[in-house]
Amino acid sequence: MEKFFEKLDSALKNGSIVKMTLSKPTIKNNDLRNIYIKPILLKDNKMYQFTYRYERRDETKNFTANQTMEQVRSLVPTDFQNVSLFTLTEDVTLLVSKKGKPTLMCKKTSESRDVDLSHDHEKQRLIDPSKPWWHLLGLTTRDGKVTADMQHKFKQICKYVEIVDGVMRQTKFDDEIHIADMGAGKGYLTFALYEYLTNNYDKKIVMEGVEIRPELVLKINDIIEKCKDARPCVSTIHFVQNSIDEYKPSKLDVLIALHACDTATDDAILKGIRNNAKLIICAPCCHKQIRREMEKSGKTDSITKYGIFLERQAVMITDAVRALVLEYCGYKTQVMEFIEIDNTPKNVLLVGRKSDKPVDKEAVTKQIDGLLKQYGIEEHYLWKNLWKNCRAY
Repeated sequence: MEKFFEKLDSALKNGSIVKMTLSKPTIKNNDLRNIYIKPILLKDNKMYQFTYRYERRDETKNFTANQTMEQVRSLVPTDFQNVSLFTLTEDVTLLVSKKGKPTLMCKKTSESRDVDLSHDHEKQRLIDPSKPWWHLLGLTTRDGKVTADMQHKFKQICKYVEIVDGVMRQTKFDDEIHIADMGAGKGYLTFALYEYLTNNYDKKIVMEGVEIRPELVLKINDIIEKCKDARPCVSTIHFVQNSIDEYKPSKLDVLIALHACDTATDDAILKGIRNNAKLIICAPCCHKQIRREMEKSGKTDSITKYGIFLERQAVMITDAVRALVLEYCGYKTQVMEFIEIDNTPKNVLLVGRKSDKPVDKEAVTKQIDGLLKQYGIEEHYLWKNLWKNCRAY
């Protein structure tokens, strides 16, 4: 332990620290996950910036070299059991076991390194928190800083934009892209995607948020009106008060439905299919309809007789049939797993891209009917409603 602190003291004195991380909290349910330390230049004085990374926020404090030594001594091994110290010439790792036994590992570096003294430079973000709509939506302060309690939400929004952008890049569009965000809620993703696409796509973006709660639609359209002179121009984004099922778009290129509950996801997929959308992107959040069907049938196997596996099987069957229905309707389907941000649950993203390739509808029908029959499911909401009052299929 003392050998480590001798190395840290030497690195602080000769200014060779590149970065340092304290990790593996001694208390597992501690909200503070790790501390990242880097040298900075603050008013011509060399300081050490501590970034305290909590589950949903980051906090920073600056310390002198002497204070840094005191801080690390007070935190290791009391609060953190692992330390990674990177200097210009050496990598030093301190590991403390559950019984308190320290292990020190040192490795000379063969690469050329520099000490970056830039002060807490702003991360490259997909969306700009200084835009006026983010303050009006309640995510930032008046001067464009993300509030402490909304940092998790802001990271989540940026991650979603990155995912949707990656999917859209693989699709060919005309000079105008008409996008509908189904169940848009408070409008976070709608605004974020509109801002990003308007800034990064050489096309006209026409965005419509579909939300059933009239008070939210009124509020967000008022925000759009207040921001009409901002850049990017928000003249081609608006919200409509409607259910997903009854929404009637004039044109639809991209349909997005993230976390539309239960059969609302099916309504959204059906809306995209019937409007010949080029791209359908869904992230389902619950699958109650199929689970009720499975429970009603009383038909179980060696997997579904266990409650937790029944739930998971219902999820897989629901989304597998959704993917097959999209294939039946001429979409190239992709089901992927993604993680919103660190330490969050995994989600399934269902993507359908319109294809010109011929479809063996009889074969797909057999797959769907066979899957439903296997688990005693009388009807799948999407499969049933695809045929209802829809001559095209």
